[in-house]
Amino acid sequence: MMQFRDLAKQYQILKADIDNAMLSVASGAHFIMGPQVKELEQQLAEYVGVKHCLTCANGTDALTLALKAFGIGPGDAVFVPDFTFFASAEVVALEGATPVFVDVDDTTFNIDVDSLEKAISQTLAEGKLTPKVIIAVDLFGLPANYPAVKAVAQKYGLLILEDGAQGFGGSIYGQKACSFGDIATTSFFPAKPLGCYGDGGAVFTNNDEWAGLINSYRVHGKGTDKYDNVRIGLNSRLDTLQAAILQVKLRAFDHEVEKENEAARHYTQLLKDYVKTPVIPEGFGSSWAQYTIQLPSEEKRNALQAALKEAGIPSMVYYPKPMHEQTAFRHLTSYLIPHTSVKLSQTVLSLPMHPYLEAADIEHVCSVLIASL
Repeated sequence: MMQFRDLAKQYQILKADIDNAMLSVASGAHFIMGPQVKELEQQLAEYVGVKHCLTCANGTDALTLALKAFGIGPGDAVFVPDFTFFASAEVVALEGATPVFVDVDDTTFNIDVDSLEKAISQTLAEGKLTPKVIIAVDLFGLPANYPAVKAVAQKYGLLILEDGAQGFGGSIYGQKACSFGDIATTSFFPAKPLGCYGDGGAVFTNNDEWAGLINSYRVHGKGTDKYDNVRIGLNSRLDTLQAAILQVKLRAFDHEVEKENEAARHYTQLLKDYVKTPVIPEGFGSSWAQYTIQLPSEEKRNALQAALKEAGIPSMVYYPKPMHEQTAFRHLTSYLIPHTSVKLSQTVLSLPMHPYLEAADIEHVCSVLIASL
């Protein structure tokens, strides 16, 4: 059966190096914060083009660590895209701050700067919350429009947190994703562009003070050593085993992204006359965490997904419920109705995408899809 993201095939390709990396960790017996962790952090920082990379237990913790470094808490407003995974706003609420949901662009799926500025203005006018941070999510592998987001942030004196959980490997005019925010984060969940064999995450920044705070927060708020606890922190470290696996995958990563871009171009060539295909703005590069099309209606989307399933083709809906409709957030004030977010939740469908997708597989997916419209 066709795989949505074929991690088993990837393992077979990289098996010798991954097996050796795992055995090296086992024989070295440094299972927590072993030497491979520090090596990986240096390699990731160099890859992204920032001064500091600090790994942690998962992508959600990475966001939490960033907000803690920013000093976010009760009374603060953090602006979050309405069309994203729950964690992007969950971490805001866990710090006692308030997520303010912002609509997204219907072609890139990323934060809409006009909606963002309206939400900031209305938050200021109401006067109950203090605007502090914009969380810009790099959805489906494509970086957000950071030149525009930065202009808004500078106008209102806000910080930018780049949620690059899906965006690692993307770029804007050659500058890598996870380098655009004041702090950026990513996730190494297995299905992400760069994934490990469990959970993992990382935080990126050029700011020495924030890096020092994050290093403390991720190990129980440690001070000079782990038994000198100077603040309340987390237990959020990347296992040495996962770091070793990620080192192997990082060496293959750029080649895999190239292959995914080839697959995306093939999909688009075959589907562009039938459905709304993904748009990559000029100068932007995607790491293709997902290849996501849009259908005219929820009924057509659901019917197509059923037809694909019948043909043995997996597909996914990211995300069927926008953030402002989540039960946990229904008590929050909405400054504007995120119409695009609602529409996308009803009409998007993600197709199989990974570096080892054969041209024949793409053609089969497209033929079934076109015949089912």
